Amino acid sequence: MRFLLLCCFDEERWGELPDSQRDHIMREYRGFVQSLDTSGQHLASAQLKPVSTAATVRAKNGKPAVTDGPFAETKEQLGGYHLIECKDLDEAIAIAQRIPTIPFGGAVEVRALQG
Repeated sequence: MRFLLLCCFDEERWGELPDSQRDHIMREYRGFVQSLDTSGQHLASAQLKPVSTAATVRAKNGKPAVTDGPFAETKEQLGGYHLIECKDLDEAIAIAQRIPTIPFGGAVEVRALQG
C-alpha cells in the first residue's frame, strides 16, 4: 500500500528555532529518508516553500478566484511530504513517528492513497 505522510509545522516556530537546531533536524531528516531508501519504501519526498509563496484557487460566483496564501487558516502549515510503500497503516504510522520535527511540535497526517 502507498501512503502519503503530510508533514506540518508552525512556520513561525520553525523560524524561532536556533540555526543549529534547524540544521540538526534537517540532518536527521536526511538520515530518515536514507533509511527509507535503503528499505525500498521511499517513493518520493519534497520540502515545500513557505506559505507566503502559495496561492489558493477556489470558485467564487461560479468562476475561479485566486488568493494568496495557504488553503486554510491554521497554526500549522504543510511543509513537505513523503510518499512511502508499506504493508499497512500500522507500518506507515510507525514510519511517521520517526519524522524529526515531531518532538519540536510538528504533526504528520498519514493518508493511504486510493487504489
